[in-house]
Amino acid sequence: MKSIVITGASSGIGRATAEVFLDAGWQVGLIARRGDVLEEIASGRDNATALPCDVTDPGAMQATFDGFTAKAGRLDALFNNAGMFGPSAPIDEVDVDAFDQVINVNVRGMFIAARLAFAQMRRQDPQGGRIINNGSLSAHNPRPGSVCYTTSKHAITGMTKSLSLDGRAFDIACGQIDIGNARTELVDDLNARILAENPEATLMPMMDVGEAARSVLHMAQMPPEANVQFMTVMATKMPYIGRG
Repeated sequence: MKSIVITGASSGIGRATAEVFLDAGWQVGLIARRGDVLEEIASGRDNATALPCDVTDPGAMQATFDGFTAKAGRLDALFNNAGMFGPSAPIDEVDVDAFDQVINVNVRGMFIAARLAFAQMRRQDPQGGRIINNGSLSAHNPRPGSVCYTTSKHAITGMTKSLSLDGRAFDIACGQIDIGNARTELVDDLNARILAENPEATLMPMMDVGEAARSVLHMAQMPPEANVQFMTVMATKMPYIGRG
């Protein structure tokens, strides 16, 4: 049975992805701060392990990874997903502490998870595995008032490219999925904020979050000699988003 750790697994894209992998028969480690929700997801599933943890705490994350890999025997994949949007405002209205909070979760937290997964995949036998980072369309083209989130997701694109190079010697593949407007609690909250500021605003088209989750599964199931380095999955009627 293949194994995967999913961060931010208690809601949104993370939860949908966890359920897809569980249904596909993977051994799934569920990381998020809300332990009660993780236990609910894991209930009745022998292949699910609830791992309540803060992704920004390196010591707790180390213990969590060690415990899961001891149970699963190895780590085949990481879906590096935990993140937050932060304030929606022009930069001069964004508090520095709010910016730091977004970077702490979206960059530092993803660095910690990737670092631990990379180390495990490098030392296990047979060597190798796959890291899938959750980017965003904001890593291509930002939406207005998203300086914190957009900055963090550009950083993740750099992380993905760097890990792709560094992992080659150890059979570790790294890819990134950039998702455009899957219906989640985070997107619904963002849309509510937009409408509160401008009741006449036109909201972006949505797609079912399950489509994003199944795309992550596709990336994870690639054979070791193949890698989807960047995948964009977006609602069909969204405006065209070009890379670069």
